[in-house]
Amino acid sequence: MKKEVVSMGTRIEVTQRLKTSYQGGKKAEKTSILDNFCQSTGLARSSARRYLTSQTLGVKNIVRMDRRKSRTTKYSTAAKEKLVWLWRMMCMPCGKYLVEDRLQWIESLEAHGELVLGQDGWTENIRQELLSMSAATVDRYLKTERDRLRLKGISTTKPGTLLRNSIKIRKAGDEMETEPGFFEADTVAHCGPTLKGEFARTLTLTDVIIGWVELEVLRNNAHVHIRTGLDAAMDSIPYQVKGLDCDNGSELINYDVVSWAADKQIFFTRARPYKKNDQAHVESKNNHVVRHFGFHYRYDTEEEREVLSALWKAVCQKMNYFTATKKPIGWTSDASGKRKRVYDRPQTPLARLLKSGILSDRQVRDLEQTRDAINPAVLTREITRLQSMLIALAKDKTDHLTAQVVEVKTRRLKNQKGGVKVVAI
Repeated sequence: MKKEVVSMGTRIEVTQRLKTSYQGGKKAEKTSILDNFCQSTGLARSSARRYLTSQTLGVKNIVRMDRRKSRTTKYSTAAKEKLVWLWRMMCMPCGKYLVEDRLQWIESLEAHGELVLGQDGWTENIRQELLSMSAATVDRYLKTERDRLRLKGISTTKPGTLLRNSIKIRKAGDEMETEPGFFEADTVAHCGPTLKGEFARTLTLTDVIIGWVELEVLRNNAHVHIRTGLDAAMDSIPYQVKGLDCDNGSELINYDVVSWAADKQIFFTRARPYKKNDQAHVESKNNHVVRHFGFHYRYDTEEEREVLSALWKAVCQKMNYFTATKKPIGWTSDASGKRKRVYDRPQTPLARLLKSGILSDRQVRDLEQTRDAINPAVLTREITRLQSMLIALAKDKTDHLTAQVVEVKTRRLKNQKGGVKVVAI
């Protein structure tokens, strides 16, 4: 039989009448009172027991307070505001990476006068609050600040069959991958919504061991520009490049690049056809660095290429000197037997390079001096300034091309839906 739930006023009245008798009665009396209370109010037995024993439930004009909401917050509002400022200066990393990088950034910002005790609300207490926040807390405080915009681009990689069979396929455990110096290479097209015409490319190189990244702007995918970009990257990388791995695109699989690698005595390999994960390191950089900082606009003028080149110089300094990354070191299994990747503690590419032992003492000193001379706040402001210039130069043009492409696709789809008209004779 379904119980009828009475009004709150009736429930309060019945509770007041029975509460004293219930709290002072014996076990048998309590059982009888509880049975009658449940029958009168329609409450479940456990809920009814709480009403009869509580000092607040069932009492008119008394509201229970949620202690979780009344509890004071651990971190001050000023610390949260500084966290947002620091997060923006670091180009909006996730909480885990921010926690690993924050000490280096705070020390560098203090050394260059961006954070001064007693000025702009920067105090020792706020400093300690920022350094004590966990990654989960950081992500929770920054949730409303995150930019959730995700864009999509166009792939321009076409198979290069000319030398494919003569170039060694990279295998797990190759001897060149045991220490820094083995790079993956790829190109990113800045074509906007259409592949028609000439547009800029970015040549991306990343070290598979330490994550060092170099970006070079190319006018197009012509072999002469590819070689020029490779030469510029070799000059910028502060240690010896021993190996180079690329996909099967014709922009990198050609006689010019192969002969260039042979002249430089660089071990040259290629990925398996149609196996994108063979180049997971450089594909990650294409997404999280090139597209993140360079957007999906179309760059096809000399001015745009110059701005993009200056942007990549600043971005490479930020990624190599001030941005920690993690590397897989093995596998483990959870309680259900599912395999999970195990990663090491995040470190900057520079820190990994200094610990590798392949540098001379002079190289170590030069790199440390270069890092200490860089003001990360100025670096972030320069990145933001150059990004604003790219938006001003390319956004309207790209939006116009996108509208044209959508119009053409809509017209084509409309014609396809028209079908064939059959006329009876």
